[in-house]
This record gives sequence, C-alpha cells and structure tokens, in this order.
Amino acid sequence: MVVIMRPGTAQQEIDRLARQLQSQGLQVGITKGVDCSILGLVGDTTSVDLNKISTNEHVERVMRISEPYKRANRKFHPEDTAVTVGNAVIGAGKFSVIAGPCSVESEEQITAVAKDVKAAGAALLRGGAFKPRTSPYSFQGMGTPGLDLLLEAKAETGMPIVTELMSPKHCQLFEDKVDLIQIGARNMQNFDLLKEVGKLSKPILLKRGLSASYEEWIMAAEYIMSEGNENVILCERGIRTFETYTRNTLDVSAIPAVKKMSHLPVVVDPSHSAGMYWMVEPLALAAVAAGADGLIVEVHNDPANAKCDGQQSLTPEKFDALMRKISALVDLTGKELVK
Repeated sequence: MVVIMRPGTAQQEIDRLARQLQSQGLQVGITKGVDCSILGLVGDTTSVDLNKISTNEHVERVMRISEPYKRANRKFHPEDTAVTVGNAVIGAGKFSVIAGPCSVESEEQITAVAKDVKAAGAALLRGGAFKPRTSPYSFQGMGTPGLDLLLEAKAETGMPIVTELMSPKHCQLFEDKVDLIQIGARNMQNFDLLKEVGKLSKPILLKRGLSASYEEWIMAAEYIMSEGNENVILCERGIRTFETYTRNTLDVSAIPAVKKMSHLPVVVDPSHSAGMYWMVEPLALAAVAAGADGLIVEVHNDPANAKCDGQQSLTPEKFDALMRKISALVDLTGKELVK
C-alpha cells in the first residue's frame, strides 16, 4: 500500500501519519519526490482502513499494491533510483560502464586491463576472484588472492571494483573490500545469500537467473531490500531459450518492462548474453537505445589465452572503439555518461 501526500505537506505532518501507521505494526518507508512525498507501507495491510487514511487532510490518494514486491515497486517509489558506487553513479539519468576480465589471472593482467578500460571511459572495474563454473574441473578463480589483486588495480587507477560473491561465509570479506557486490545468475534465488547481502552496506548488482521471469527477478531484489539494503542494481545478462546459436538470448524487452515495474536501475551484460565477442557491440548499443542505465562488458588483453570466457571478451582496442559509439548514443538518449 502507498499513501501519496499532498504537495507542500509539512514534514511534521508526514512524520505524524507515519507514526500512526507504524503503531499498527506496519513498516513505513518515506520517499520524497519532486512534488510530493509518498509513504510506502509494508506488512499486513489487510486490516488497514483506507477510508480513515483518506480523511486525513494532508493525504492526496491511497493505493493498494497488488504485486508481491513492495520496496522494489515503482508505485512505492515513483522516481528512478540512482545507486552511487565510489565516483560512479548508475540510474536516474546517469549511465556507467563496468568493464574488465571475466577472471583475475595475475597482477600484470588485471592492472593492465584496468588502465586500458579506464582510459577508454569505463567507470568501474570488474573481475572475478571467485568463479561459479558449470564444470567442477574448470578454473574456479584465484579466490582471496584474486580479490587482493583487484584492490591493487583499484589503487593504481582509482576505479571502484565489482566482483561476484558466491557464499555467505565471505560476506564480511566483501563488505570490507568490494565496492559493488555481484550476485550471479546461478545465485539469483539463493535466498539465504540474498538475505545476508541485504544486511550489508555495499550496493548489490543482481543478475537475472537463466530462466527467471521479471517478477521472480524483482522478487529476488525484494529479498535484499527487505533486510535493509535498498541499493540494488538489476542486471539483464541473457536468458536460456530454445536457440543454441548463442550462449544465451539477450532479452532487450526486459529493460523497458522492468523499468516500468520497478524504480531500480537496470544494466545489461552483452558479453554473457551472446557468448561471442563480435556480438557484444550490437547488443550493447541495442541495450543503450532501449533505455539501460549501464553496461558490464568483459575485456581481456589476451582473449585467446584467457582462463575463462575468452571467446566473449573484447580486446582493449575493441572496447575503446565500442566506448566511442556508446558515448555518442548515451548523449542521444539524454543520459549522462559517467567516467
């Protein structure tokens, strides 16, 4: 349920109504918009008397939210949310590009790639330290030493780092060292993990599951937000369909659809979507045109010898060429590219 206050309502009146609703056992979130404030009610609202609330002279309108997700719902928070990560901003008219290798392999590799992607205009550095792989025999990442190498690259370039968290046991480690914590597609519905990252202060990049519906995806974000962490970024990374030519199928329609359903920013991963480097550019440009708030692109300085996903990684030169096109297209969409 949401309660829309009349424009110009004094803060003390908003707080007074919020306290009245909290006394009924409800959680109340207050969103301040340009023209008015909105109270978002979470809890058992079945016994709440809408007519009684509506008689308050400061209330413009009361609406029930039929969708199961509340905090992530655009009705709860009509204005776009912007998530700040270091000097980068994603959402609410700000467009940021995350770039780097699939896996951290060495100090030389991650530092060199970090310098290259920053020079090209990327705002955040990605790199896998802990890698979820389909095969138990594939390279699983360097683990904590890989995380330390990401921190060295951050010290060299000043770029915030993005890496994937796979286990609740590493939550404190990531809270201490990582700027943007990624939850991968395979863990999108790992509800115990989602609850734990919901207790952290760091923003979360939540990838869509391989076969997840829009509602399931947003509900996963709701798990995180229900624990107190509302800095969530949604990431469309391609879904599993009947088509076998590409690794996955990029669902471009998810961008405008989910942005209509939710106020959370949406970024796109064109690298995992197709699994082929030569498709990254057209898919990235399509995502920008469809209204995405950012991209996450895999870049490697020696893709042919990469330990993970070299076939979908751009070289620094190809990434630089892509960024020039992205910059022009972002301007056309009315967003600001954050570098």
